[in-house]
Amino acid sequence: MPIWLLATTNVTWYLLPLAMVVSLVYSASRFERTEKILRRGILLFLQIIGLMFAVLAVLWLFSLNL
Repeated sequence: MPIWLLATTNVTWYLLPLAMVVSLVYSASRFERTEKILRRGILLFLQIIGLMFAVLAVLWLFSLNL
């Protein structure tokens, strides 16, 4: 992979795998059954992404009049 390709990659794309790993590790530390870990991990992932999207929307609304 060329070095210039890494320099042009938007760091925001690292948010999705990072949020998924955090939610799976957190769920794995709370539950023992695989089905429950995956179900709760996906739910927590969606909550994390939803909260970040809500914060982004609020900040975007505040910046409209700047």
